[in-house]
Amino acid sequence: METLISTLYWGLRAIDPELVVPKELELPVETDLSFHLVPTVMLLVDLLLLSPPWTISVIPALGLSGAIAFGYWFWIELCYSKNGFYPYPLFAMLDQTQRVGLFVGSAVVMTLSTVTLKWLYGRVNRVEGESRAGRVKKLQIMNLTGDLGDGATHRQE
Repeated sequence: METLISTLYWGLRAIDPELVVPKELELPVETDLSFHLVPTVMLLVDLLLLSPPWTISVIPALGLSGAIAFGYWFWIELCYSKNGFYPYPLFAMLDQTQRVGLFVGSAVVMTLSTVTLKWLYGRVNRVEGESRAGRVKKLQIMNLTGDLGDGATHRQE
């Protein structure tokens, strides 16, 4: 999700900064980076170097992304009903149908991001098909049985 946030925020900001931040609320560059880029970078390092492999596939990722997008849309509309303004100016520029399209598109981008990051994790960690946990378990079983995977059984006496 953090990758989606950074992608959308910086993409929209590149088009027109006033889509995401009103001119009167412009953030200092360091603050903006700490909110909208640093979390993504740190989570990518964590994912690629420190985390176990993901088991989610495309369809569940799309369902999860859709649920998060729907929940965020509900929250955005609730905030608007209480505050009289949206947290990002772009939402006020769009009508209801366009906002729905934005959130559906965001769910698709989040799904693609999830699948891409899962693939990248596999490339970085040389995981193909079988999870690291599955390989560790297989090695533990082989060690307990004395089967070293070459077809022969080796026992320590």
